[in-house]
Amino acid sequence: MERNRQAMKTREITVGLVGNPNCGKTTIFNALTGARQKVANWSGVTVEKREGRLKHAGASIRVIDLPGIYSLTSYSMEEIITRDFIIDDRPDVIVNVVDAGNLERNLYLTTQLINIGARSVIALNMFDEAANKGLVIDSDRLGTLLGMPVVKTVGTRSIGITELLDRIVQVAQGADETARHIHIPFGDDVEAEIRAIQQKMWEDEAIGKRYSTRWLSVRLLERDTDASKKLKAYPGHETIMEQVAKSRAVLERHFDDDIETIISDRRYGFIAGAVRESVKKTAPRRVDVSDKIDRVITNRYLGFPILFLFLWALFHLTFALGEYPMNLIESGVHQVGLAVERLMPAGPLKDLIVDGVIGGVGGVIVFLPNILILFMGISFMEDTGYMARAAFIMDRVMHTMGLHGKSFIPLIMGFGCNVPAIMATRSLENRQDRILTILINPFMSCSARLPVYILFAGAFFHDQAGTVILSLYLIGILLAFVSAKLYGLVFFRGGSTPFVMELPPYRVPTIKSTLLHMWDRSSQYLRKMGGIILAFSVVIWFMGEYPKSPEIAQEYDTRISALQSHNALVIERTRAGGATSETIEAMRAELDAKVESLEVERISRAKRNTMIGRLGSMLTPLTEPLGFNQQMGISLVTGFVAKEVVVSTMGVLYHAGNGAGGAQQPIDRAIRRPEYGITPLSAYTFMLFVLLYVPCLATVVVTGREAGWRWAFISLFYQLLLAWSVCFLFYNAGKLLGF
Repeated sequence: MERNRQAMKTREITVGLVGNPNCGKTTIFNALTGARQKVANWSGVTVEKREGRLKHAGASIRVIDLPGIYSLTSYSMEEIITRDFIIDDRPDVIVNVVDAGNLERNLYLTTQLINIGARSVIALNMFDEAANKGLVIDSDRLGTLLGMPVVKTVGTRSIGITELLDRIVQVAQGADETARHIHIPFGDDVEAEIRAIQQKMWEDEAIGKRYSTRWLSVRLLERDTDASKKLKAYPGHETIMEQVAKSRAVLERHFDDDIETIISDRRYGFIAGAVRESVKKTAPRRVDVSDKIDRVITNRYLGFPILFLFLWALFHLTFALGEYPMNLIESGVHQVGLAVERLMPAGPLKDLIVDGVIGGVGGVIVFLPNILILFMGISFMEDTGYMARAAFIMDRVMHTMGLHGKSFIPLIMGFGCNVPAIMATRSLENRQDRILTILINPFMSCSARLPVYILFAGAFFHDQAGTVILSLYLIGILLAFVSAKLYGLVFFRGGSTPFVMELPPYRVPTIKSTLLHMWDRSSQYLRKMGGIILAFSVVIWFMGEYPKSPEIAQEYDTRISALQSHNALVIERTRAGGATSETIEAMRAELDAKVESLEVERISRAKRNTMIGRLGSMLTPLTEPLGFNQQMGISLVTGFVAKEVVVSTMGVLYHAGNGAGGAQQPIDRAIRRPEYGITPLSAYTFMLFVLLYVPCLATVVVTGREAGWRWAFISLFYQLLLAWSVCFLFYNAGKLLGF
């Protein structure tokens, strides 16, 4: 035993963190790992994978935050990922985070972990809230009954985290006295059939070495298709499945009920007994504040106005507070551009770095503060429990549009990123509901579109920028519902199923937790800076510079040189005629404007001959009726890869780093220059088009994988047609009304 403990200290302890949604699992993960986290995807899927590392009591610990689930069935991708990780990767310890105030529901997952035989520790989270409800929990007694240590924690305040780590190390080293393997009794009749199936499995030693035969027998009885697939890898699987069918028939005939219900009832019976022996109820310490707040927040009449007010405040603060750090970053990018311009010799490499890299990447990175503020607001709404209320409030509306109430959760996720949001539709049992939710998800304005909104709203609607941005989000939601209705009429029939959702109690989120959530999401935005956005900035710069047109440059150099010589002569004669200094300055300014006009004309003509210019000319028949210039049309094409590329493309095409005459100029001022012809009406139309037209390439791919490529192409065609039609009507109606 001592040798095992020493060996465990020399290698890394792998810990899987599991729990129901809203049990505080993420706060426990953050309390354990702090900022020592990284985010990736599980192999072969786009479901997010988070892990962190730490050291405790001489041991190195790796913590994997598994998806939030209610049970270890195989109905959703999250459940399959969690179960496969526990069974196939065999972590040293499972930390089962349990909401102390909802033991009966949370312990159902615990009974399944017991059945698998996983070495586990229970984090009895939010025990302070349970105490306020009048629940006194004997954690030692509960741990003895469950065969695993129970540690009381409050994740938001890091209470119990040190003891939890102690227990993790002890269980991993086999030094915890409470940790032992137990069997949940299913009754003599069921146990007899489980043993009969196990007898068949024991004939092949490889099965017992790979899986817990008791767990596998129970799952096969419960008609688990994933368990059946696992068994098919072994030669005697047909004999085992024959015994499973025989046992299932015996039990269902004996109990006159399906086997899933029989086993589920036995689990809940075990849970009820454990809770009865370890929990005492006393008078609540305080009235449930959540119920009082919900009387207002989820009120039939006040719910919608309050939700709208919160969203308006969020977008207004995103712009108002983000403006100050955005200006600082913009100034920093400006100074970097000037420094590079001074230090590097003239040539293509200098133009690439100044106009391509700094103009492209710098044009997008200035919006990082706004992204941080938006994600901080969303994290705050999630951590307080209000986001669940938003889903509850929207349920009635969604049913009228033929959508399932559960669809609101993936749609809300779409405001962050459409890719994981579409993956989240796997939680919907009905395929029709899944496909319909997937098809309308791109109308939820993802965070990648936000830089485009901030750029144009800030440049053309400065004082009303927050309201303008909110209007775009609301239009997206409205058109999502309209599209759902249209899809339903054309492709789908039948009503949606009822919506049941748990409303967690309101909680005060910690600054640490909110900041970690914010940074977790915003870091993905930053990673794009050094990848796809940098690459496309270089590509767009190259396409905008080549092929060169030396004859155009020579023609305009000659015209500008002649104009400057003529200007100098005219000014000299005027001065000799006794004109005042004010007159001379006015003449100089007028003549400089003519030179600048020729500079702009030269750039414009040269651009028309480049690859970008030719692409823009091809797009003109489609984009001109919408009020878009060539640069706007080209940026929409590149934005198909990722919506942030729209801004970086404009940073390159509008020469955000260089105004006329070589002066540095930020992109928001560059797009307001008169020669580009962008008006407030065309600016709003452009933002509307970015909202509605095709989503990014990754979203199209995941739509094809999840719903089928037929639906992906239908979605692409529909969104392009809708975007062009809506924007055409909006722009031309605005012109008729004099905007």
